[in-house]
Amino acid sequence: MFGRGDDNGEEESTVILLNPHLSELNGDILYHLGLGTNTHDLVKMFGDVKHGIGVPSLQILLHEIIKLMYYAKVKNPVFFRIGTCGGIGIKAGSVVVSKGAVNEMIEPYYEQIVLGEKMQRPAKLDQDLAQELLSLSEPDDGFDVISGQTMCSYDFYEGQGRCDGAFCYFSEVAKQDYLKKLHDAGVRNIEMEATCFSALTNLANIKAAIVCVAFLNRFEGDQKLDYCEFIARLFENYKKLIDQQCTTESDDTMCMRNTFNSNI
Repeated sequence: MFGRGDDNGEEESTVILLNPHLSELNGDILYHLGLGTNTHDLVKMFGDVKHGIGVPSLQILLHEIIKLMYYAKVKNPVFFRIGTCGGIGIKAGSVVVSKGAVNEMIEPYYEQIVLGEKMQRPAKLDQDLAQELLSLSEPDDGFDVISGQTMCSYDFYEGQGRCDGAFCYFSEVAKQDYLKKLHDAGVRNIEMEATCFSALTNLANIKAAIVCVAFLNRFEGDQKLDYCEFIARLFENYKKLIDQQCTTESDDTMCMRNTFNSNI
């Protein structure tokens, strides 16, 4: 991640925390990062953190990273979720820059249960940032850069229409019909974090983008048999695009790279 807080520590962060209870705390503890507002100088400290795949793991990290940005008085952070995905009607190796995120019902929301009630939060991404990323692609890159909606599933197998899990109660025909429905709605890839990532960064007033490389076209199957050989080459595709974008950001801007390696 890249970033810069205010050098003199006088100004507050541009990140928004929508929790009035935090002001009542005598110091805050970011449990999963091993940091605290009373025990660490967060304006000067930054570190790399990792977690597992999927929304629940990401949500924990985002809550604490967003609070970290606020306490560290970071100005204009930019978050990138980069990783892998399954393509929908695109060839393997293509890089998808997300226009926005949808759930399994093709709804543009991040839905969670809060106090026993469903809460929907808009899964919005910064469109200007997405266009900037798209503009960085070149004809001689050796891979396609595609814009489209990203479907986020809470499940790797049945939720993504896979027929290779321990359980499967639908036919190959039903799977293909669902994938076509996604494609017709503008979805070009499937992964497991997009709705949460886009909704929470949007709530926090953080500019964000999602860039994923497709391991395979899901219309053609569920598995990439030469996965290990394929992975190193594909990661270079989105890495090149993100590296170009981060070099164009101004000195007072922060770019956070959040990498996931297991969504195909």
